[in-house]
Amino acid sequence: MRSFMSRLGHKRRSGSKTESGPGLQEALQESPQQRLYRYRKQRGVNLGSWFVLERWVSESPFQGAAGSGQSDLDVAKGLHAKQVLEQHWDSWITPSDFEWLAARGINTVRIPIGYYHICALDPSILTRTDFDGLQHVFEGAWRRLVAAVITAQSFGIGVLFDLHAAPGKQNKDSHSGTSSPVISFFNSKFNMQLAIRALRVLVTQLIALQTHDPAFNNIVGVQLLNEPHPSSHETLYDWYREAIQEIRKIDSGFPIYISDCWMTDQYADFVARLPSSLALTCVDHHLYRCFTETDISTSAAQHTASLADRNAPFPQMFSRVAEKLAASGSGLIVGEWSGALNPGSLQGTADEHQERASYIRAQLDLFELYCAGSFFWTYKKESPGDQGWSFRDAVENGIFPEVVGMIPVKDYVGLSADINARKVTARNVTLGEFSDSTAATSSLIFQGQHVSYWARFPGHYEHWRFEAGFDQGWIAAYDFFAFDRAGQAAVSELGFKGCISKRKAQDHIRENGRSSNIWEFEHGFSQGVDAAKHDFQHYYC
Repeated sequence: MRSFMSRLGHKRRSGSKTESGPGLQEALQESPQQRLYRYRKQRGVNLGSWFVLERWVSESPFQGAAGSGQSDLDVAKGLHAKQVLEQHWDSWITPSDFEWLAARGINTVRIPIGYYHICALDPSILTRTDFDGLQHVFEGAWRRLVAAVITAQSFGIGVLFDLHAAPGKQNKDSHSGTSSPVISFFNSKFNMQLAIRALRVLVTQLIALQTHDPAFNNIVGVQLLNEPHPSSHETLYDWYREAIQEIRKIDSGFPIYISDCWMTDQYADFVARLPSSLALTCVDHHLYRCFTETDISTSAAQHTASLADRNAPFPQMFSRVAEKLAASGSGLIVGEWSGALNPGSLQGTADEHQERASYIRAQLDLFELYCAGSFFWTYKKESPGDQGWSFRDAVENGIFPEVVGMIPVKDYVGLSADINARKVTARNVTLGEFSDSTAATSSLIFQGQHVSYWARFPGHYEHWRFEAGFDQGWIAAYDFFAFDRAGQAAVSELGFKGCISKRKAQDHIRENGRSSNIWEFEHGFSQGVDAAKHDFQHYYC
């Protein structure tokens, strides 16, 4: 087999044209550390009821609330609101919580916020809204959110900000800011434009923080809207397009997450149709199996089986969507999920503890296979003991794994040196010069399988591109493995494989010229990432 480097040299000497894809930026402004935080596999939890309050999660802040006492607005209009909220913000989540999460492999948190929590950045955001006149109540939230990002980074944890409560409410639930069931977001141009302005203010400030201080490199993105219930999906599509366009004007590469409204295929298609870009626009699906009549009448074992069987409709949908999104340089996450099962699903269960553990395991395995990340709802509840909804209770009671992710058996200092040494030899490995190594054998096997498969179909191929992609995938995977763990129990892994593959393919095109066979590079990249993970598990875990 001819050396990849000799072939690469031949391509360069032959005067191959340097090109970039139409509409694709040549480079995105992000540091190596930002890139690793943003695109690793996100094993996460939601920090629910920290800023956007939910009474069923944390009861105490609602004791003096006004009205029906179910929402942030009720608390803000109640007794001693500023004092109550600031005391809650300072005590609900502390550095010890981040430390506990990091020790269990959690590397990212999703923080739900309302537009009113950023009023310190622009008080006019509250004008003509339900929260008008309440700036003094919420102005202390922003500096605490900034402190949360800094604390999270000290434990190697990324932060995804989620606009959970938009002006006028995007769904009827009280966690959208008010207790009113009326959704006035989608029928109000003012509210829809105000939400975009709030997102612009938020992203502008986040970018400024990242630009001037590496302590904020762990911001992984912003979710535009949580669980919207639009009057029509075309209305939401239009709003998403405008919001994405406005944020991309601020920073062309800032990662954006969108809710799929439980129509995952359709919203994956929407993302695939967006203008070509190397920036990440990720689809977020929420998975709960405890609310509907069908959920209640389905046994826990049946719920588990429907998620564990890769040929069942739901896993097939995940497989289909994940492939579609990866091909467009995007990815799929599950922004909310839980171990909660309706009592009806547990009737007649001999071992409830085991049923819950199996249900959680089936979900984790599904996410591991198809998703770039997942976030359990929620980290904790004020009243302990709810193993279905409280991540902390689920872990401490043994129905959730003690640690998630790949855990190396070597100490970090030695491991870091070993990984970097293996990364240096990875290129030689893909050249087949170390035939006695497992990795070299894997490379040759992958290359041979690729060539022999496509030999059955007459056509023009450039299999050296597959090999080049394999090499890049291997190296990219090890870049994530070697990322500073900062107290993390598990190592980082490349999660948004399709996104990074597209970027590496563009680099490959600039160096070697455009070809209809770029798919071979991308296929090789994917195989290289998978082979590197197998190699890492074999040698270090």
